[in-house]
Amino acid sequence: MAAFLSVPSKFSPEVDLVRPLKNFIQNTYSSEGERDDYAQQLGELTKLRTSAVCRKLDKHANSLDTLTRYYDQLEAIDGKLPICEGQISVNFSWIDAFDKGGLFTGGRKQTMPTAAFERACTLFNIGAMNSQIGSLQNPEDDDGLKIAAKHFQQAAGIFNHLKDTIVSIVQNIRTYDLHPDCLEALSDIMLAQAQESFMRKARQDNMKNNVIAKLSHTACDLYAEALKHCQVPHVKEVIPKEWIPTLAGKQAYMQCLAEFYQSMVCKDKKSYGEEIARLAHALDLCKAATTRAGQTMNFKDILGKVQRALESAKKDNDFIYHDVVPKAEGLSAIGSAPLAKPTEIPRPMNAKFQDMFEKLIPLSVHNSMSAFESRKVGIVSREIGKLRENTQLMNSVLSSLNLPASIEDLGGDAVPASLLEKSREIQAKGGLQAIDKLFADLPELLQRNTEILDESFRQLDEEAKSDQEMRERFKERWSRLPSQQLTSTLRTEGGKYRAILNNATEADGKVREKYNSSRDHIALLSNPEGQLAAALPPSSAGAALAKTPVVQELRDLMKKVEAIKNEREVMESEIKNTSCDMRTKFLSALAADGVINEEAISNQNLDAMYGPLIHQVGDSLRRQEGLLNSVQDANTRFSAAKQTNTSAQQREDVQRNLAGAYDNYMELTANLQEGTKFYNDLTQLLVKFQCKVSDLCFARRTEKEELLRDLTQSIANQPSGPPPTTPPHHTQVPPARPPTLPQRSQQPSAAASSAPPASSAPPPGSAPPPSSAPPASAPGYYPPYGGQAPPPNAGMPYQNPPPRGQAPGGYPTQQYQPMPSYAPYGGYAPMPAYNPYGNPPPQAQGPPGPYPQQQYQYPPQQGYPQQQYGQQQPAYNPYQQPPPRS
Repeated sequence: MAAFLSVPSKFSPEVDLVRPLKNFIQNTYSSEGERDDYAQQLGELTKLRTSAVCRKLDKHANSLDTLTRYYDQLEAIDGKLPICEGQISVNFSWIDAFDKGGLFTGGRKQTMPTAAFERACTLFNIGAMNSQIGSLQNPEDDDGLKIAAKHFQQAAGIFNHLKDTIVSIVQNIRTYDLHPDCLEALSDIMLAQAQESFMRKARQDNMKNNVIAKLSHTACDLYAEALKHCQVPHVKEVIPKEWIPTLAGKQAYMQCLAEFYQSMVCKDKKSYGEEIARLAHALDLCKAATTRAGQTMNFKDILGKVQRALESAKKDNDFIYHDVVPKAEGLSAIGSAPLAKPTEIPRPMNAKFQDMFEKLIPLSVHNSMSAFESRKVGIVSREIGKLRENTQLMNSVLSSLNLPASIEDLGGDAVPASLLEKSREIQAKGGLQAIDKLFADLPELLQRNTEILDESFRQLDEEAKSDQEMRERFKERWSRLPSQQLTSTLRTEGGKYRAILNNATEADGKVREKYNSSRDHIALLSNPEGQLAAALPPSSAGAALAKTPVVQELRDLMKKVEAIKNEREVMESEIKNTSCDMRTKFLSALAADGVINEEAISNQNLDAMYGPLIHQVGDSLRRQEGLLNSVQDANTRFSAAKQTNTSAQQREDVQRNLAGAYDNYMELTANLQEGTKFYNDLTQLLVKFQCKVSDLCFARRTEKEELLRDLTQSIANQPSGPPPTTPPHHTQVPPARPPTLPQRSQQPSAAASSAPPASSAPPPGSAPPPSSAPPASAPGYYPPYGGQAPPPNAGMPYQNPPPRGQAPGGYPTQQYQPMPSYAPYGGYAPMPAYNPYGNPPPQAQGPPGPYPQQQYQYPPQQGYPQQQYGQQQPAYNPYQQPPPRS
């Protein structure tokens, strides 16, 4: 019998995995403090892919180990490094396993930028390698049959898994080896061969006849199912041509074995008539198997056994038992014993697998942590905003009441202590120079971010324009995903960044407007104490109120105000610094449930983290409301008791403006520092965004070049126009047949009359004169074209022999009718008359003209009509049909 069938492997060219994966790791995981760029691991992954799918592997267990390690690594990074459109752009090209292409044209291939397609093709190769290893096992050895059955069942399980999942992975299948019908056929073939291995093992172990019969019958059914699926038109066109005869022969052979061993069961039961019927049926099946398989398999061994058993059974039945022999259609069905089953794909497939990117968290965990951080930032910003907003409200109220400066400046001859402290704080922070520098840095930061965003959009627009040009040029043949669909997410993200920059620009304008209104008073607070005291108008109207109860009450209230401010600084620090290890919690949830309910987990932990702090913020706001009411009431009584004059009023106005300028300075400084930090943080986000855009555009440009090359090649391979109805004679090759003598003509033809004079012909009985041209068999030699330039394709040797029934060059075969003489093609040199009774031409030169050398056999002269040897013969026509044999 023939060896087991094996599936060829797919092939993929090398790709660059380091650059896109490294950029994604740096842009995505750097926010979590991940400093390792995994350059070494990415290099190892690229080498592993090259070894696994970019080179021809030996049919050995080591090759299977390499393939499974690469597949397991693809499975491991699936949740961490999303290789797909819009994320990590890597174009994987795979060539059809069965269509390897010709000498000048590559095989049919498909390119997709998804890791799912890469995993599916790698899994196909694992199934193919299992089939190849199984087919190399020795079918006469027990261990070989066990190994073969194991690998065939694994291959069947892989192809069956791909059949069920490939449609969800590849919507537009261009390579027929991944078509569900083809995968189903491959799975059936592998399963049938596994069942055959079990049957052979049972025969070698001399198991019971009924067991072997059932195993053979089940193998027959499986081969019949595989044969049916292989005869689907688009599957039949793909698989090797010898597969269908092999499957058909094996299907009949397995049924033959089933009937043969079942006949032995009948013999043991003394059912001699049924024994003979089954043996006769087995003999017919064996002959059918021989006819179906042709030269691919040999069934002489089993054929001899069945014939001898049938002769012996008939002899015994005729002389002894005389049992009635039933018809084959009336025989009872043989049972089944399906031992072969598709093996489920293990996880991982390689027992020694180690994840190269074990430290990288799954992307779902990373996204959950990002969402948690967004929720956390929202709570922090809201609560700190409440504290700062109410603190500013309290400061503005106190500034409008000139507190605490009014109760500290009762003498009217010195700078109030609170005002001096505010002046020192402003001077410590750098005064006007510091805030002017912060204002000067903002436009530069804004311009830098704007330029990065503009460049990103420029790349997207350029890619979209290029894609549209190719789509208008090639129409429906430009089959890749349109740029509008692919870049919509990136454009949406870029639009958000654009809106953020616009809002930041408006906020910068408001901050500058506020700064301009307070700049003079801030400059005054930036001066030394002497200059500040000289700037205050003198007044002594409130000296008598220094020890009154209302002043003491205001001083106590001011202490409470300072206490609230200090508490809020502590609360703000606690709100900012509160943290929680959410990575462990999200990983635990993913391991337990397979998914992460981020919203529920985040809200639960945020409530536990910020619940007490939120309560403290609310209590502080309530106490502030009561405190301000008390301050306003006490200040009303203080103002009524205080004797005022114009100078005192002017002094209070200046102090009030200075206190307001101090508050504005602190607010503006905080805003500008946050703005600078905001622009720097935004720069990092925009750089990551630009990297994603650049990676996408690079991948699209590579995909465009590859698709453009394929389309250009396919267009170039198409014929430029319809072939001519009559091909030139110089492109026709006469059919290979023994040389025949031309029919003699009774009258000279027009061609004969146009022949050269008799003096130019060789004398009768002599060989033709030697030609100065190279022999006709020399490549590239063609007769002259009458002094004119040859046709465009003249002189080009054929690359491949023409198929049967078709002339070279793609022209249809034409039947040439016998003609009495040969009229030379326009431009050919006339050929001398051919003398069939002369000496044969020299073997070194061959017959003259553009025809290959042949060994001429000349029949005896008696078989031809009498003629004069000196008579001129008609011109030789090499395209003339041979005369019918008498």
